[in-house]
Amino acid sequence: MTTENARPVVVVLFGATGDLARRMVMPALVELHERGLLPAGWRLVGCATDPWDEQAFRARLEASLAEHERGLPSDWDSVRDRARYAGRGFTDADPGELPEVLTQVRRELADEGGSDPLVVYFLAVPPAAYPAITRGLGRHGLAPGARVVYEKPYGTSLADFEELDATVRQLLTEDQVFRIDHFLGKQAVQSIYALRFANRLFGSQWDARSIEQVQIDVPEALDVADRAAFYEATGAALDMLVTHLFHVASQVAMDPPTDLRDPRAIVAARDAVMSRFRPLDPARDVVLGQFDGYTDIDGVPSNSAQDTFVAARLWIDTDRWRGVPFVLRTGKRMALKAQRITLVMRPPEGPLAGEAPGPDTIEIDFNGPGHISVGVTVQTPGPDPELTLGRAGLALGDVPGSEPISAYASLLFDVLAGDHTLFTTSHCLRSAFTAFAPLQGPDRPLPLPYPPGSWGPPEAQRLTAPHPWMLEPSGDATGLTAPTVNPGRA
Repeated sequence: MTTENARPVVVVLFGATGDLARRMVMPALVELHERGLLPAGWRLVGCATDPWDEQAFRARLEASLAEHERGLPSDWDSVRDRARYAGRGFTDADPGELPEVLTQVRRELADEGGSDPLVVYFLAVPPAAYPAITRGLGRHGLAPGARVVYEKPYGTSLADFEELDATVRQLLTEDQVFRIDHFLGKQAVQSIYALRFANRLFGSQWDARSIEQVQIDVPEALDVADRAAFYEATGAALDMLVTHLFHVASQVAMDPPTDLRDPRAIVAARDAVMSRFRPLDPARDVVLGQFDGYTDIDGVPSNSAQDTFVAARLWIDTDRWRGVPFVLRTGKRMALKAQRITLVMRPPEGPLAGEAPGPDTIEIDFNGPGHISVGVTVQTPGPDPELTLGRAGLALGDVPGSEPISAYASLLFDVLAGDHTLFTTSHCLRSAFTAFAPLQGPDRPLPLPYPPGSWGPPEAQRLTAPHPWMLEPSGDATGLTAPTVNPGRA
């Protein structure tokens, strides 16, 4: 994949005129091009229902790249000429212009001396469109040899997941399917492997004997005004727990794989631990919230009971983690944007038992390139020494030789390479929806109000007791007045 003579690639982007394609997917593809991680022969084919022509789509691509932090590539003219557009949408009943455009692109690549290209279909569309597009790939003869990337959520309930999964399995083999969760593509989340398995200092403490609680905290400061229809249909819990936070939890909690160099072993380890997630108890272990003013947004009913915040206490029934709560939190219009895993250590035994001013911690900030910190109890130098909490940290982007790559670019590169290590499986998603199912039943709690710019409903504080939420300034065990987070893009 990294050589000029590699097999050509065509990325067909369904939903090419949408928000996800603009913000994430198109910049990721061009990032791979800039890094020399695409073959010389590659094309982007946008597919959507909008009646655009090629010029309009290229203008959309240019705007997408211009507003991204990387900006327009130095060879923009070359990138622009690789973009094509197939209008009239795509379903099992009507393939629109896509077959014709694909034929044209294949002819171009052959004229350039390339072999028959690998075709990747990226479904950056609402989940309701997945079945029709999947059936269409089969009915119109476009599935053989291709790879298909499904965005989250892959289904909206356990029953809906099973129906979608049956359709996909009927038309595609498992090696063709890539169910994406871009949180697994974040380099700091991947760094958990090295932190655990290459460092005895951390790996020897990575279980219930040493860890009292795990917090996975992803507050967001953004509003939902530009995604009100999606959010009203989905909500924070479904949007973030089933795919993102459950999968980060599985990355933290999995037992050591038999071989870290074997993608199948890593996937099997994640699958195994997620199958031991205990179904959520909505009454005891879940707090939902809705920020004040949500129902004033255009497109949101005045009586909406949709959640814009969720905090959940997850229990994992394995020998390694039995009795240790994994407390997950996310929401919109919160105090700040951050993405942090905090391992809260048990108090020390021995002569200083009960003397520590707070718990020691291992913290992994996974926004951007990532940051690893440890909060430790130390003695304050001076004539009247006392115990206090200090912190030592390492910015992963500052490690010598570091060349951070965005999560979407990393995952898209793995799709092109056929590497499933950072993608989820049917087994894993079935376990996730099974654990999540009680929250979609009659016991689902009503969302509690919270002011924009806050940390969510105060009732969520009970889920971390006896500890506070470590990300909040009032609960920061390291004495910081604010968490050290990267304010850049997710």
